[in-house]
Amino acid sequence: MRRLLVLALVGLAAQLVDGALGMAYGVTSTSLLLVAGLAPASASASVHLAELGTTLASGAAHWRFGNVDWRVVRRIALPGGIGAFAGATFLSSISTEAAAPWMAGILLALGVYLLLRFTRPLRERRTRRPLRARFLAPLGLVAGFVDATGGGGWGPVATPSLLVSGRMEPRKVIGSVDTSEFVVAGAASAGFLIGLGSEGFVLPTVAALLVGGLIAAPLAAWLVRIVPAQLLGAAVGGLIVLTNSRTIMRALDAPSGLRPVVYVAVVAAWAGALYLAVRVLRRTRREAAAGAATSPEQERVPALDPA
Repeated sequence: MRRLLVLALVGLAAQLVDGALGMAYGVTSTSLLLVAGLAPASASASVHLAELGTTLASGAAHWRFGNVDWRVVRRIALPGGIGAFAGATFLSSISTEAAAPWMAGILLALGVYLLLRFTRPLRERRTRRPLRARFLAPLGLVAGFVDATGGGGWGPVATPSLLVSGRMEPRKVIGSVDTSEFVVAGAASAGFLIGLGSEGFVLPTVAALLVGGLIAAPLAAWLVRIVPAQLLGAAVGGLIVLTNSRTIMRALDAPSGLRPVVYVAVVAAWAGALYLAVRVLRRTRREAAAGAATSPEQERVPALDPA
């Protein structure tokens, strides 16, 4: 019972992060499930099955608030599903011993990416040109494959790519990526069902993650208002790097004397990233405040004397 409660809290925390950033539900929950001792394929399979419920709820909420660009969803979801199915089949076909460092390496790379991404200003670039299928289809294919083989990655790969393009509003990027993830989660679950059978899904784990995620879905908007995405992204990135560094060292049977050195280095880098994120956040807020203060002055035009 205690284990299921912990897993429910994992699902709740992961969904809060995903709702705030548009990414990291699978990365966060899979990393913690690996630390808890689940086999890589079972961890990814269980997370994706739970995501069928969480992504459906999230997509419905985004659709209700007008955060979904259905043209983008149509062009990215199907390739994403194909990539996820292929990734799930690939992960199901390799041994647990071989899969552990592979998955941990992907997750660690995504964690490093999050650290780097959120220690820089989160700027918005907008253009009027629509996104084309020749960009969206390969993006969905790669993001879906990484998502299934790494236990997460759809959001960390797809969301920043769409934001950097500058052709969509941030809210529609997050809403479209979250909505299309339902197709990705379904395709990955089908791939794991074929490759592992029903025993590959740890149903109590799925239920616990699902309950936590569904509770967290309506709280995510509140979290966005309280915790800046800049800090949350850096914090989650460090947690992912730390947990997967541990998994990789255990899989590679690293010398016991090396492990504390690696942990200290990771924690130091994590603290440095948080410090940089705080500095960037303060600078961004100062610039925004200065811009807001000068705007009224610029709008004041001296009246012409009719005489």
